[in-house]
Amino acid sequence: MSADKKAKEAAMPFLNRELSWIHFNFRVLEQAEDTALPPLERLKFAAITASNADEFFMVRVGGLKMLQRQGEEQPDPAGLTPSEQLAAIAERMHELVERQYACLLKAIEPPLRKGGIRRLGMDELSAAQLSHAEAMFADVIFPVVTPMAVAPDAEFPLLAGLGLHLYVRLEGAPESGGERHAVVAVPKGLARFLTLPDEAGFSYVLLEEIMRAHVGRLFPGVKVLECAAFRLTRNADMGVREDQAGDLLDLMREVLVERKESDCVRLEIEKGASPAARRFLQAALKVAAADVYAVPGPLDLAAFFRLANLAGYDALKIEPWPPQPVPEAPAAESMFAVLQRGDLLLLHPYESYDPVLRLLQEAADDPNVLAIKQVLYRVSENSPVVAALMRAAERGKHVTALVELKARFDEARNIDWADALARAGAQVIYGVKGYKTHAKVCVIVRREPEGVARYVHFGTGNYNEKTARLYSDVSYLTRAEDYGADASVFFNVLTGYSQPTKYRKIEAAPLGIRPRLLELIEAEAERRRQGEDAAIDAKINSLADPELAEALCRASQAGVKIRLNVRGICCLRPGVKGVSENVRVVSVVDRYLEHARIFRFHNGGDPQLFMSSADWMPRNLDRRIELMVPVEDRAAAEKLGQILATCLADTRQAWRLLPNGAYERRQPDARHPPLRSQEEFQRRAAERAEAALRQAPAFEPQRPAEQKKQG
Repeated sequence: MSADKKAKEAAMPFLNRELSWIHFNFRVLEQAEDTALPPLERLKFAAITASNADEFFMVRVGGLKMLQRQGEEQPDPAGLTPSEQLAAIAERMHELVERQYACLLKAIEPPLRKGGIRRLGMDELSAAQLSHAEAMFADVIFPVVTPMAVAPDAEFPLLAGLGLHLYVRLEGAPESGGERHAVVAVPKGLARFLTLPDEAGFSYVLLEEIMRAHVGRLFPGVKVLECAAFRLTRNADMGVREDQAGDLLDLMREVLVERKESDCVRLEIEKGASPAARRFLQAALKVAAADVYAVPGPLDLAAFFRLANLAGYDALKIEPWPPQPVPEAPAAESMFAVLQRGDLLLLHPYESYDPVLRLLQEAADDPNVLAIKQVLYRVSENSPVVAALMRAAERGKHVTALVELKARFDEARNIDWADALARAGAQVIYGVKGYKTHAKVCVIVRREPEGVARYVHFGTGNYNEKTARLYSDVSYLTRAEDYGADASVFFNVLTGYSQPTKYRKIEAAPLGIRPRLLELIEAEAERRRQGEDAAIDAKINSLADPELAEALCRASQAGVKIRLNVRGICCLRPGVKGVSENVRVVSVVDRYLEHARIFRFHNGGDPQLFMSSADWMPRNLDRRIELMVPVEDRAAAEKLGQILATCLADTRQAWRLLPNGAYERRQPDARHPPLRSQEEFQRRAAERAEAALRQAPAFEPQRPAEQKKQG
């Protein structure tokens, strides 16, 4: 990059969104490179960086390439045009690939081998293992695969994005000379990691390696000159023109088909492939040279995530942190009784997600429950949440489920769940026209002696019990009337023709969250101008909204102390004298994905605390249905504030964003003692659970006669 270009970027108050995201993925990669972690944990992080990169190319790079083809040269807030962004992305992503595979091959696989987990090449197999691999090819692989001949002047076959393929270069026919080409898809329905007989440990060979070793059997009588693995990534940045959409369900099905046929935005090919193989595939797939990634190891590193959970190798894994029971919600007590006592704020996965599931499951079976209304954005494959909703509908309760069909890469699953819910008798809403519904809310309407009560759950994470063990999120459960009234109004706006109205407590995007945030930021700035103490603390996943970033800069210039914990993208350049010198930004990367959004405004000494489903990005604030929920219950607000303060105080797994856009690892010092926030949360949850267990009355086993009588 030229000196003039660097000077231009340094003068901009904003950082580029895409490059900021790449910085985040490098921070994740540093976890994989951390030799203090056991090898299977490091393998997990390496796989996550690859999975992140897959989605980044499909969505962000795909979108930029569409702009480039359209001749769009409008710079982003950081001053970079689409073409400049793509050039910078390619430079950084090639560097990422080199580091990923250096980490895998030199730093992760050697200790895995020592610990008994061995990836073997075909030339390393024993006679017994070789015989096993040959039998696998003959009995399982050969009947499944179908080679596809590719003529240079013919249309290239339609290959699945992110699927593994083998390019085969063959000797030409005697009468015509030259060379012939073919492609063989590596079957997705077969296991990628094929277990080999081994008396000590877990040895495996990759499916594509067995196919490569026997590829000649697919072309009898023809000499194979070369066989190289490759993988292509297709543009997935395509949406529905809802102004032209008739049936959203049908349109989303069309989008899924379009993705299979979209342009190739990245070609990965094994580093040992010949220049001829690269030229052929690059031309056939119409890929620029900068978008060809020579991979010095097995392709599709994301697939190695499944090895991280391999049973029986605990010594190669991190110590488990089981979710802790919640003392305020004993398993033997009804969740309705729990919430009648008071509000409940939970921090997952340190505190169990079970109270949320129990509330839904009890609601499905409770004859006093009249209705359940819930937004479903991403749910698990065998979702107990959806099962409870279906059971409730089948039992005659009024169930309304807003299933967001536009949840990227979960569209097919959500379509299936929407169909199942509708068949069970639920009222299913397929999202809101023109917007993506990203709010996490459930309201349960229950008949009680004093009248009808509404129980509400607000969350920062999806209704997915599996990711609730991997993502750090906040749940807020309440029976308070104002929240119940707001939740009912919110659903009426989503599902009917109700006009957006003023809520009692909550705010909703696309109309209410940004104005409310700007108002809160400006209020802090004005207090500081008046000589009062003022401060803003926030924990978010991304900060890319120019209007909010500019408001924070103005508050900084007024003297407001601003501390931001931004996990991933941060486009606000902190610490710039006269612009953002009072802004500090840290990013925590640890065993769990930080996902909770928490905001705190000093408010003259009477702090206002909020949780939200929304990040501070234009898409969340302008093009999504999101919620921002004030937490006013004293105990819940105090706990939420402690969570935020602990994240901001992390000196073990936190990175500080510098004014030049780079990140440096934060170190403890005299003012900032050693603190690993996620470890602290686990410790607190475990201590609370143990204290509650000690205080619980002793369990008295039932006598056989009592057991028989109750049975």
